[in-house]
Amino acid sequence: MKILIVLTSHDRLGDTGRKTGFWLEELAAPYYVFLDAGAEITLASPKGGQPPLDPKSNEPEFQTDLTRRFQADEAAKARLADTARLDSVRQDDFDSVFYPGGHGPMWDLAEDPDSIRLIESFIRAGKPIALVCHAPGVLRHVEGPDGRPLVADKTVTGFTNGEEEAVGLTHVVPFLVEDELQAKGGRFSKAADWAPYVVRDGQLITGQNPASSGPAARKLVEELTKA
Repeated sequence: MKILIVLTSHDRLGDTGRKTGFWLEELAAPYYVFLDAGAEITLASPKGGQPPLDPKSNEPEFQTDLTRRFQADEAAKARLADTARLDSVRQDDFDSVFYPGGHGPMWDLAEDPDSIRLIESFIRAGKPIALVCHAPGVLRHVEGPDGRPLVADKTVTGFTNGEEEAVGLTHVVPFLVEDELQAKGGRFSKAADWAPYVVRDGQLITGQNPASSGPAARKLVEELTKA
């Protein structure tokens, strides 16, 4: 199994003066699901090199056994410091792609032509893709082979309006994941705020929040090992 993980390069939380980036648990949990399943992992980001970590995601209350494992893993940190540039990776070289969230992707990956083309190429190739938390928002401009929004008439999930309200960023983010996926014709499904929740519809796997990142990765591995 060869899995590509695409991370944000965006580090500014709107006009708040605060930092953002990727959410650590949403990288660490899938990283070890894939690694422990024997997958070959490649990390990429729009700018390449070290992607910005949302500093809040490394605060004690948000740390998990897997985030601590990642922070103590010199090989993982070296790989993270040297991500490939997104415009240099090709779908043909991978079996699947996984997008961790954090607020960063809503600014860069959601509008990134390379990301849009990459996801569309995975879909055309019949390969499964997975996105968690805010990352399903990067599907906003992605089209399916029929030219319609990829999420149209598909059951999807992602960071909910209620969860965004709870973190106080409803009026900071460029759009709300739940509203945007619905606007593109998706059937938005959700569990209670912060509960792990994963939906698969065809090739598309989406997870609601940080707690859903490990389960979404396991669902992706399950799809890849069915054959």
